[in-house]
Amino acid sequence: MADIATDPQTLIQRWRHGDAAALDSLLPLVYADLRAIAARELRGHRGHDTLQPTALVNDVFVRLLGQDGVAFENSAHLFNAAARIMRQILVDRARKAASEKHGGAWRRDDFTEALQLPIPEQTRLPDLDAALAALEQLDARMAQVVELRYFVGLSVPEVARVLGLDERTVYRDWAAARAWLRDRLES
Repeated sequence: MADIATDPQTLIQRWRHGDAAALDSLLPLVYADLRAIAARELRGHRGHDTLQPTALVNDVFVRLLGQDGVAFENSAHLFNAAARIMRQILVDRARKAASEKHGGAWRRDDFTEALQLPIPEQTRLPDLDAALAALEQLDARMAQVVELRYFVGLSVPEVARVLGLDERTVYRDWAAARAWLRDRLES
């Protein structure tokens, strides 16, 4: 069990109640985890060769802490928010790279291979983002599973731990989301 002074959930609660020193203690703990996740994610997805894990995590923190009234209930909430922001950063980079000014339809890498989902080869990240937004309307938890698996690079056991779910539930959600996304992106 984590020391109460270094438990992310305790530090988040202390920070929410105005303890600025708790944020100073929290950042190194969460930063190391998020940097490791970002490194694994970027290593597995070659479409973002120029983005370094440190830069991705720094962008996530700038966006997380720059939001007015940001309040995290627990570490799962923090990681979910980080996953959503990581997703948006990568989507924004893909949109920018796809613009005519930056090469238009020319692509260096096959994005569908990097995604490791059974989706059509022509799928663009903005299309996937729209599909995930639609999935979120149908089943928010399933969309969270996809975000944490793909954009953060967590394993099924890690996703289960972050969301407080049974691993079998995460496996079912992951399988259903993959099928739903495949159907949505093929049409």
